[in-house]
Amino acid sequence: MKLLVDMNLSPMWIEFFEQQGWQALHWSTVGNPRATDIAIMDWARENDYAVFTHDLDFGALLAATSADKPSVIQVRTQDIMPHSLGPKLVKILRQYESVLNNGALLTVDENKSRVRILLF
Repeated sequence: MKLLVDMNLSPMWIEFFEQQGWQALHWSTVGNPRATDIAIMDWARENDYAVFTHDLDFGALLAATSADKPSVIQVRTQDIMPHSLGPKLVKILRQYESVLNNGALLTVDENKSRVRILLF
């Protein structure tokens, strides 16, 4: 799985994801830090990355455009650092990896995770 980490999340996620065997890039290394969410989504779709974000706008963009890609993983927690969220997130990503590779919206919060498969 290839993960594009949004600007609102720490670049520390890159090393964390790579240690799990996933390819990861932080948006700041591939695009304009002030790029719109639409530009980030377009880049992720064209390059076959899932977007990892703390921004709820990405899920809304998927719904508004009826897109089936890219997958979006949005976290809705207070502590969004790898050392606290990471272990839980790895379990969830491994559980849903095949779904995410085909297009899904995954929401993760402190208590649960929800997946919506993007077949419109």
